[in-house]
Amino acid sequence: MADQDFKYVIQDLTNIYLGARGTYEEILEDENVPHKLKEVIARIILTEVAPDTTPENHVFYMTPDSASFKAYKKMKARFKMSVWEPADGKKRKKAGYVNREYPVEEIVASKELHGKKDTTVVEEVHISKLGLGAVVV
Repeated sequence: MADQDFKYVIQDLTNIYLGARGTYEEILEDENVPHKLKEVIARIILTEVAPDTTPENHVFYMTPDSASFKAYKKMKARFKMSVWEPADGKKRKKAGYVNREYPVEEIVASKELHGKKDTTVVEEVHISKLGLGAVVV
């Protein structure tokens, strides 16, 4: 994959889409990121992780009582992920990646996803603008 794959910021009327491979530092420097999201990253998320951490890596190391998890939950964050699923002969005839959006609560609580983190590709973070507005910084 190219160096810039999964490093982007796109907005529509109700959501902000962040490429999961951009570091928090790169996200803060991007002029297309809303100011409120920059404040959440700077004041909440960067108190727990280093600026060179990516959302792709960070999501698997959050705990239910961490401030960054609570902020992502309040922002109604969903992570678009491709999870490797082996063939089982019944439901899945062939092994391969399955694309799905996971709420941050499901990722943090799921032991199965944590076990598959080495074969999982986190592609994108969807943040609700309405949820972002509810976060108190």
